[in-house]
Amino acid sequence: MSYVDGFLLIVPTKNLPAYKKMASKAGKVWIEHGALDYRECVSDDLDVPFGTPFPKRLKLKPDESVVFSWIVYKSRAQRDKVNAKVMKDPRIAASCDPNNMPFEIKKMSYAGFKTLVKA
Repeated sequence: MSYVDGFLLIVPTKNLPAYKKMASKAGKVWIEHGALDYRECVSDDLDVPFGTPFPKRLKLKPDESVVFSWIVYKSRAQRDKVNAKVMKDPRIAASCDPNNMPFEIKKMSYAGFKTLVKA
């Protein structure tokens, strides 16, 4: 069954164009190195009637947006191989200056997930 890396980021809304540019380049690199799917989604409907809304959970400020993203792989082993190649790719190294990111790395959440259900 597939394996997914999931990300939750807080991006200043003014930085969304720069984030989109960076993510578009990154997505191409991940796909070239074997990822099955790469998605970057920005918050749109945050006023939900149930559960804990993202703005409350993330202590979102009015000038911030939520980015929810994921990368799909065949397996965890394949994910590890793809990520090793991606991290050595000069296109990624050139765009990963921690002092010049369009989001705060300290506020990023990331984890790997085994697929539980696929419909």
